[in-house]
Amino acid sequence: MKISVIGSGYVGSVTAACFAEVGHEVVCVDIDKKKMDQINAGIPPIYEEGLGELLQKYAGKSLTATTDYEFAIKNTDISFICVGTPSAEDGSIDLSIVRAATASIGAVLAKKEGYHVVVVKSTVVPETTEKFVLPILEETSGKVAGKDFGVAMNPEFLREGKAVYDFMHPDKIVVGAIDQKSGDLVSELYRNFKCEITRTSVSTAEMIKYANNSLLATKISFANEIGNICKRLNVDTYEVMKAVGKDSRVSPKFLNSGAGFGGSCFPKDVKALIGKAKEIGYSPVLLESVIGVNEKQPILMTEILQKKIGSLAGKKVAVLGLAFKNDTDDIRESRAIPVIAELLRLRAEVSAYDPMATENMKRIFPTIEYSGKAKDALEGADACLVMTEWDEFKNLDSEFEVMKGKIVVDGRRVIKAKNIDYEGLCW
Repeated sequence: MKISVIGSGYVGSVTAACFAEVGHEVVCVDIDKKKMDQINAGIPPIYEEGLGELLQKYAGKSLTATTDYEFAIKNTDISFICVGTPSAEDGSIDLSIVRAATASIGAVLAKKEGYHVVVVKSTVVPETTEKFVLPILEETSGKVAGKDFGVAMNPEFLREGKAVYDFMHPDKIVVGAIDQKSGDLVSELYRNFKCEITRTSVSTAEMIKYANNSLLATKISFANEIGNICKRLNVDTYEVMKAVGKDSRVSPKFLNSGAGFGGSCFPKDVKALIGKAKEIGYSPVLLESVIGVNEKQPILMTEILQKKIGSLAGKKVAVLGLAFKNDTDDIRESRAIPVIAELLRLRAEVSAYDPMATENMKRIFPTIEYSGKAKDALEGADACLVMTEWDEFKNLDSEFEVMKGKIVVDGRRVIKAKNIDYEGLCW
């Protein structure tokens, strides 16, 4: 089938490349010409494992990129809206980019003959597709949804760093549609996937995405809460959660205690669901607690450090790991951000290292010291905070001279504490 993908960020670029991999013809659309030139040259606009190989394989063949909405939509049958939905100041989602993309699609649909399906893949709260996207499409196109064009919602469930793998090997595929025809056409895109397709209403599809991410975030905050209690009882929380995870009703995933969750999805999605709940008159106490635990968790690291060495004023602290998780350069909601901010507030000198995310973090903290190697960041430091689970950090303790004399507070249970002054966040 012929697909246009609106937005070339994390979700859009992966969606486009993976649909090309399964045999569809894909046109990427973005207002950023530089990104479009990159994709046409087979260069990924973001770092994501396996994405570069797919773009090199299909760019200029079954996958092209353009800034021209009219060309893309007139030459495709289905359009996926994959633009960002960042958090507003009150935690609700900012739909301004979705509005602009939707209006641009509608303007082309006004001039296009034949049936076209518009699919929302951006993460939006329930009722957004039907009460926000659909009316804009009708208004700008002058056509009727369900008669002249179709509308559907197809949420993504991708892990950053493993998004290509997750797209090609999904646990679930959810298609919500306003009518049978729209749902059938979107489902057909996934015909060759070995995964059951869940067909549902548009609002239900939107809610599935939020419920899914909120539950995973809840598991993390629960594990951290238990970990904080275990720490005070001198109990190994990892031993506890390993046993808990053997229960088939629980599963071992997302039960590792640590500095908390970050990224583009969990914090934003939980806050958006909280906002939607309050909008309809419900107080989501559990979800608010999930966010509360997550916001306090990284600050516990600096509190532990202060208990170990006293005032941090004038002390040099190495922060290892800036990305919100390993295998990505994404720093959105990284737990290193509040930690660095707190260290600076306490007048510590900060040296930082990450194998991939340094340039992104420089935009937030341009004045701290950045190093090209973990060893260099540790040079002359009084203490070290481990914020991201990069494999290269696992053997730092074996390099005794590098670690000698330093207080190490580990937020991810990475360091195999031997011969060093080591303290785990929850263990």
